[in-house]
Amino acid sequence: MDFCVLTERISYLQKATGVFADIQKKNKTMRFIQPLLLLLILSACNSSKEYVEEKNWYKGNLHTHSYWSDGDDYPEMIMDWYKSHGYDFAVLSDHNVLARQERWKLIPKSPKHEKAFDKYLEKYGEDWVEYREDSTGRVEVRLKKLEEYRELFEEDEGFLIVESEEVTASFEKKPLHMNVTNIQSFIEPQGGNSVSEVLQNNLNQVKAQREATGEPMFLHINHPNFGWAISPEDIIQLDGERFFEVYNGHPYVNNYGDSLRPSMEVLWDQVQVAYLQAGKPPLYGLAVDDAHHYHVFNEKSSNPGRGWVVVRSSELKPAALVEAMEAGNFYASTGVSFKSLDFDGETLSLEVAAEKGIDYTIQFFGTKTATPEKYGVLFKEVKATKAQYTLKKEDMYVRAKVISNKPKENPYKPGDTEVAWTQPVVLQE
Repeated sequence: MDFCVLTERISYLQKATGVFADIQKKNKTMRFIQPLLLLLILSACNSSKEYVEEKNWYKGNLHTHSYWSDGDDYPEMIMDWYKSHGYDFAVLSDHNVLARQERWKLIPKSPKHEKAFDKYLEKYGEDWVEYREDSTGRVEVRLKKLEEYRELFEEDEGFLIVESEEVTASFEKKPLHMNVTNIQSFIEPQGGNSVSEVLQNNLNQVKAQREATGEPMFLHINHPNFGWAISPEDIIQLDGERFFEVYNGHPYVNNYGDSLRPSMEVLWDQVQVAYLQAGKPPLYGLAVDDAHHYHVFNEKSSNPGRGWVVVRSSELKPAALVEAMEAGNFYASTGVSFKSLDFDGETLSLEVAAEKGIDYTIQFFGTKTATPEKYGVLFKEVKATKAQYTLKKEDMYVRAKVISNKPKENPYKPGDTEVAWTQPVVLQE
């Protein structure tokens, strides 16, 4: 039983039994109400369980940039954006750096960056913002370390900052980027003699750090189609990879593929089949912002608010979030939310948190064991706000996608609507 649920039930039991005892003291002839009170207790426990389960869904973004690398705003301003827009957790995953050392940022001579500095200074004040002028009169600002600004935003069960690094490597000029969620110490990018070898060498570094520290963490593959760098075959060769970005909000990552190369969803199904055939755990799909730009919002900019994950976790702590995600207890979204999402080992069922006037199409994709070459087949489609699919013995896996007709605000591509993806599940014998 979930500890939070158990705690809530005990609380309700204490309150109800206390009321019962008080009544008996006042009137011993009222013993007939005991059965009614027991029913009340059971009802309270059930409603408590539903409440606790509902509040344990946490919305977060796992890929974001700041002035610590190639983003265009200050860490505090970025965290304020995510917290004020309803996120429960966020990361700064800057390229090959952790925000732990002394660093000064020379502010570019442009109205956008100068205005951003003025906003930063106005919001946090002279006592917080440290800046100086160089010999040419240009402004330099000291970037705050994570441990300096963390306390401005974090709240118990309210908001959490998870440390991350975008380990940025390459092979033959192909960009090979990997985010490490809940990283504990800096990881130097590793090389190799092929795309898959570079990815595996960096994945091994994360495994080693996890074993050495005992802290749950994971590496996920970023935007495989960015620069057409990472193919399905490259990911299939990996040992221990569990996550990749099925959706990335950066305008140049080619989420939808082209006439020669697969979309991220097609890649997902192709790798999924190979993983399951090899006896590997399922590959899970993330939606992320990959935000770099916080001042101009348009289709040419990489802005916050495009993609996120929603994690079902026992608590809002880094280790708990990582462990929940490794168990597949999350979904990816660009706007669609779920009222309920459940898999009982056989049936995947879901209900959309529907918005008035919006239509939803629920699709279930999977692959048959007898025809693995036909991966990502549409098993079922309904136009509704709730649906379920019961796996058959011949189904390798199933995953759901929900498509709404609500236009996505500031979309990755013109014409995009809000969607969500569940994680793949397999039949439990």
